[in-house]
Amino acid sequence: MEKQKLPNSNAVLTLGILSILTCCCWGFIGLILGIIALVLAKKDLKIYNQDPELYAGYSNLNTGKILAIIGVVLSSIYLLFNIYLYAFVGEQGIKDFQQNLMDKMKYQQEQQE
Repeated sequence: MEKQKLPNSNAVLTLGILSILTCCCWGFIGLILGIIALVLAKKDLKIYNQDPELYAGYSNLNTGKILAIIGVVLSSIYLLFNIYLYAFVGEQGIKDFQQNLMDKMKYQQEQQE
């Protein structure tokens, strides 16, 4: 009998990769994609555990699940960092920091010329 592919194994892998790639989009997009990937992975893992001989694609599922966990962690850290910045530093403080950084870069470029 030919093995069937797990229904969501490729989707889990794709979402896991995208959750890492989009973790710096304020943390929301990567977090959402990672959670969706973990939910789909849990469903497919139940299917796979019922009869492992019938299904192929477990490696994609496992890799996608690991990537989704990494994406969720990175997105959560980035989201908490952004919340911290806006709560304690404020929008004006962030703008001042960026302006100060730009001034330092311009000064260094002028020194090199």
